[in-house]
Amino acid sequence: MLVFRSEGHVDRWLAGRPRGAIVPITQVAALAEAWWWDRLDPDWRPHTRKENQAILSRLRLTGEFWRLG
Repeated sequence: MLVFRSEGHVDRWLAGRPRGAIVPITQVAALAEAWWWDRLDPDWRPHTRKENQAILSRLRLTGEFWRLG
């Protein structure tokens, strides 16, 4: 993950290379919280792929880039 000031800054950094997903830092923070919030629970178990895909969908992170294999 890279953090940029603007989409123009992203375009300059890419210099013609293909773009990946661009999301606001607030959405990245929401993803981190949803993905990792339960890791300290003594009864923690890994999320299933379906559960992880549901997290992405709930946060409106959709499309090919966000589709888990």
